[in-house]
Amino acid sequence: MILGIDTSNSPLAIALVKDATVLIEETQNLKINHSLTAMPAVEELMKKAKIAPGDLTQIVVAEGPGSYTGVRIGLTIAKTLAWSLKIPLVSVSSLKVLAANGQGFDGLVCPVMDARRGTAFTALYEGEHLETVIPDQHSDFKAFLEQVRTYGRPVLFTGVDLEIHRSLIEEMLGELAHFAQFQNRLPRASHLIALAANEEAKEVHHTVPEYRRITEAEANLSKTNEGKSQ
Repeated sequence: MILGIDTSNSPLAIALVKDATVLIEETQNLKINHSLTAMPAVEELMKKAKIAPGDLTQIVVAEGPGSYTGVRIGLTIAKTLAWSLKIPLVSVSSLKVLAANGQGFDGLVCPVMDARRGTAFTALYEGEHLETVIPDQHSDFKAFLEQVRTYGRPVLFTGVDLEIHRSLIEEMLGELAHFAQFQNRLPRASHLIALAANEEAKEVHHTVPEYRRITEAEANLSKTNEGKSQ
């Protein structure tokens, strides 16, 4: 009995899977603070499925990248449950969860999370098993697309922030660019759980967020130190 939780970006995705069967799954994209809604949503989901905490045998969580706050909330809930119930915890890339929407696509799959100021959390995957072509990163999105263009292959883009970058994608890739249908742009917790089958469980206290970028304070400190060294 596996519980999957993804709060890494604006959508909230949770699911319960038993013996490779989805019992119940819920995805919201209501721009509501996850700190207020995530745990009550998990409790309600388990109540609907008539599953008690003690029935759970594994927790799977999206580790980031994404919203700093969102990633922390999901990790905190997952770690607390795994530690208190003494069950395994597995973490999976949030971008890979999005990319799972395009597993049947004949080409490359590019998940996109907007990170403002022309940047994005993104990566490039390939094939049924979502092999990494370009690893998860926080990048200037135009520069990233220039790199993607060198492959000369069709690319399926997915993610709730897709429309923010659509014109740039079309400009950079032209006919090579394909866009997931709206219903295939949200993260699905059942995909998260399926992907976890290929990941190893981690010691709870060693499971940490994968932000893929430094904080603004760290960036400012780095600039200050660079100025002093010149």
